[in-house]
Amino acid sequence: MSSRSISRIAGLSFALAIAAVPAAAENKEAAVSPQALKAKTDYCKTCHGIQGQGFRGAAPMPRLAGQQPEYIKNQLQAFIEHSRVNPVMNNVAHVLSPEMVTALSDYFKDLNPKPLGGDEASTEPVAEGKKIFEEGIPSASVPPCASCHGEDAKGNGEFPRLAGQLPDYIFRKLTGWDKERHSESSAIMQPIAHELNQAQIKAVAAYVSQLN
Repeated sequence: MSSRSISRIAGLSFALAIAAVPAAAENKEAAVSPQALKAKTDYCKTCHGIQGQGFRGAAPMPRLAGQQPEYIKNQLQAFIEHSRVNPVMNNVAHVLSPEMVTALSDYFKDLNPKPLGGDEASTEPVAEGKKIFEEGIPSASVPPCASCHGEDAKGNGEFPRLAGQLPDYIFRKLTGWDKERHSESSAIMQPIAHELNQAQIKAVAAYVSQLN
């Protein structure tokens, strides 16, 4: 190889190295710092509980702990795009960068506090809920909840974890499904929610709320 060719190769390598420096710096700047993530998760916990376990206030706030990252990402994006409408979450989500959305999703999936559970005094609704969760209601064309949410109710990808979720939150969401616009990935639940009566919804909610 001639000295001229070597010089050209060296020059090209140097130019590529220089070009890579700004890109690397940009990626570093785009990453979420531990301080920024802590500030945001602390803010989330004011509504969703100090361990992301959910909270009962004026309205039940859902458990985020152990939730499927893909589901959290999808829902936050739906809030950002207003394809899912909630005045509080629309305001919270629209300031989140894609990197922060990913960081929050990864953070909450690793939390596993004890479920808050419900106030059911009888085990009867839990037993009925278990049957619906595992077998569905064939006469009403309601499939088993486990077919999408997993046998352990811990979710799968875009299908959310139900294990340990507040029963009153589940009841509120399913009985008021048409009052809130949902993301496209949630559309599968619409006909199912319509076919379940309030007693059946309470039973399923009571069952999954006790799972860890």
